[in-house]
Amino acid sequence: MFDAYRLLRPLLFALPAETAHGATLAGLDAAHRLGLLRARPAGRPVRCLGLELANGVGLAAGLDKNADHVDALGALGFGSIEVGTVTPRPQPGSPRPRLFRLPPAEALINRMGFNNKGVDHLVRQLERRRYTGHVGVNIGRNADTPPEQAVEDYRTGLKRAHGVADWITVNISSPNTTGLRDLQGADRIGRLLGELRETAEGLDGAGRRVPLVVKIAPDLDRDEVAAIATGVREAGIDGVIATNTTIDRTSVRNLPHGEESGGLSGAPVAPAARQVLAWLAEELDGGVDLIAAGGILDGEEAADRITAGACLVQLYTGLIYRGPGLVREVAEAVARA
Repeated sequence: MFDAYRLLRPLLFALPAETAHGATLAGLDAAHRLGLLRARPAGRPVRCLGLELANGVGLAAGLDKNADHVDALGALGFGSIEVGTVTPRPQPGSPRPRLFRLPPAEALINRMGFNNKGVDHLVRQLERRRYTGHVGVNIGRNADTPPEQAVEDYRTGLKRAHGVADWITVNISSPNTTGLRDLQGADRIGRLLGELRETAEGLDGAGRRVPLVVKIAPDLDRDEVAAIATGVREAGIDGVIATNTTIDRTSVRNLPHGEESGGLSGAPVAPAARQVLAWLAEELDGGVDLIAAGGILDGEEAADRITAGACLVQLYTGLIYRGPGLVREVAEAVARA
């Protein structure tokens, strides 16, 4: 099944990127219903965020925004899946086209704009899932919510998803919602995360504690990363995902679509993601779990992120270019790291 992706990829790449995305997910669902997806998690179990995960490779948020395809995606061998980003209310996102491939760079640019069916739909989908691995829920704010009221949207998402999530990720690093990245600033991140930690503690109970994670951008300098680390420590946050997409176009501006607005993912983001991970590892010194994302397109890169301090790696763009076989490759490499 996985080897077939080499044959399917040219056909998928002949379609508009977002059309191909939908077709791929529909195809995975069909294959799963027919019993054709039965990959067992490769590698070995890892402990991250206080959870025992089947292996050290997870699906990053963004591929399954609404938790509509969790069972099929879980059958590809992931040890964990993160769904979303989801907002309190449904929203259409940005106008199409809003997803672009840059094959020479093994990259994507997206300006999806948190298109999703709303947190209530996502919760219903997760309530009926059969996938037995761990699932995180990535939450954001609606585009029409004023930035100064962002905490209320995050609090709503946290409250609604708490009962079905194994962890909650606070997305403050997408470049496609106006003012969102400003929440990473030293004067705001500690207060935001502190309020959300307090809300989460009020929801935890009866022996169940849902870890709280924050996802940050690669476009940060050392001082900004240090400020985030301080906010994370002071708020008692359980984990940091390093990183989201980049707005830097240095390596792709001469390629077709290279100047499209949005977040750039894939191979070009790897150096910055590595650097932010290294800074976080130094600043947090093992006190907070780190999850690596951004530009992981092979097992060697994944193993390097584990060596640098991550307990888990997440994939998205690598799957578009390498296919589902990347899951096993990365899981085995992480196990050896």
